[in-house]
Amino acid sequence: MALEDAARNSIRFDDQVAIVTGAGGGLGRAYARALADRGARVVVNDLGCARDGTGHASAPADAVVAEIRAAGGQAIANYDSVATPDGGERIVQTALQSFGRVDILINNAGIIRDKTFPKLTPEMWEAVLSVHLNGAYYVTHPAFLAMREQNYGRIVFTTSSAGLFGNFGQTNYGAAKMGLVGFMNGLKLEGERHNIQVNCVAPLAFTRINEEIIPEGLQGSLKPECVAPLVLYLCARECPVSGGIYNAAMGYFSRTVLVTSPAIQLGVNGQIPTVEEIQQKWDQIDVVGDQMFNDAVSALFAMTPPEQDEGKGS
Repeated sequence: MALEDAARNSIRFDDQVAIVTGAGGGLGRAYARALADRGARVVVNDLGCARDGTGHASAPADAVVAEIRAAGGQAIANYDSVATPDGGERIVQTALQSFGRVDILINNAGIIRDKTFPKLTPEMWEAVLSVHLNGAYYVTHPAFLAMREQNYGRIVFTTSSAGLFGNFGQTNYGAAKMGLVGFMNGLKLEGERHNIQVNCVAPLAFTRINEEIIPEGLQGSLKPECVAPLVLYLCARECPVSGGIYNAAMGYFSRTVLVTSPAIQLGVNGQIPTVEEIQQKWDQIDVVGDQMFNDAVSALFAMTPPEQDEGKGS
């Protein structure tokens, strides 16, 4: 039994410092507690707002810090909003001033303002992007600079199936969540030379942010704690991947990838393709492929093979 317990806790975060945004409840609380249980010192960030982003309270972050300390862990609360540059800077400074470094950043903070598109106001659009997308930038930028100095870091963005696949009434939320995938795809390349890995998780758990859309029969099974093991692995030194999108719910885990199909060439010998040619070849264009690329340059060269640059086509 002792050997089994040791194996179950072989991934540790001793001497590492983690920032978890939106950690006053739900998924963020589960991540913060799990990291602390395995030795991390944790900055528990939470604005203490309602799920639409309004209001402010220190109690949610304070409660999680108290739980971590009661279990023998180390944590400190931060109540800044991720949605401003100053707030993002102060969150990271809390980690640096309290614990001296930043090794892990989990961008988990989020709000919702769901409406069908005709009823979606500019304020609803901007508020959701400000927290999810801009907020991730505001916290990640100073954290990345600190990680670069120490040549190590792990960053996790929270995407969603609403962005990856779409969800009715969530165009603002989906746009923000898919934007985080683009953010990750660029940052993973810049992080490579500094030993900084960047990944996305698309979690599904019963939290206050989705309490109105999760059927009652599933609520008990969709525990945030079931998502935490995947997120912790993405934060671990032992994790080998960067640039991945991973799904997690109810103990089920999988990967989502963006793929493209082989390109076909129309309008050969310098001719501009016509709309009619597109129509004629649509069945060959509109196929699901299996090609994956690590960056935009690789994708471009795959679409335009070298022989096309030698006067054999346009």
